[in-house]
Amino acid sequence: MKALILGGTTEATALARLLGGHPRIGAAVSLAGRTKQPVLPPLPTRIGGFGGVDGLAAHLVETGVGAVVDATHPFADQISANAAAACARVGVPLLVLTRKPWEPGEGDRWIDVPDMAAAAEALRPLGESVFLTIGRQEVAVFEAVPDKRYLIRAVDPPEPAPKLPDYRLILDRGPFTLEGECALLEEHRVDVIVSKNSGGTATEAKLEAARRRGNPVVMVERPPGNGVAEVHDAAAALAWLEGL
Repeated sequence: MKALILGGTTEATALARLLGGHPRIGAAVSLAGRTKQPVLPPLPTRIGGFGGVDGLAAHLVETGVGAVVDATHPFADQISANAAAACARVGVPLLVLTRKPWEPGEGDRWIDVPDMAAAAEALRPLGESVFLTIGRQEVAVFEAVPDKRYLIRAVDPPEPAPKLPDYRLILDRGPFTLEGECALLEEHRVDVIVSKNSGGTATEAKLEAARRRGNPVVMVERPPGNGVAEVHDAAAALAWLEGL
């Protein structure tokens, strides 16, 4: 059976490792191409979009894919919606492999918001120094709140550059340590953090650092799912594929 992994996450890479050399499942990985230097998985990999639902549906039929695992980022909602629609159209089984969302613990000061625009509005009364850990694609939303000092961390620089009067850009890729995150927040005198509820361990240390310093975290909730079955680890996704 041929399987297609929609990847770009540590979960996708973990599943790719499990499928390498599998006796019954020949798998390939597709990356959207939004990261300039992606970490390539140990399987045949294509980079670039499919051209929406129609293009993905055609690809599944033309290449004889028998199952799809959507292991994209929890906030890649358009890709996930396209996968759900394309698989339903051509009758290909689909599973979502995603990390569990973070949950607030004792001492956390989370402010849950539904989207990035609401996150920007929530910043207004929360202090001057803002740590944006949201990736590079939606930084421009915060131009609506220009009277802050922004520390932006992303794998690649935002394009175009944000029109913010006062910001500093750090290019870095997780995993991050608790010691490093505490030092970063202290060095830049961060008052508030903005984060997507991505889950996982690679960037979780910032939440513990915020808890220790008493910093509020504006947490952007995940977009709603598409009614597709989910698992939270690569072994469960492999078992699903082997059971088809």
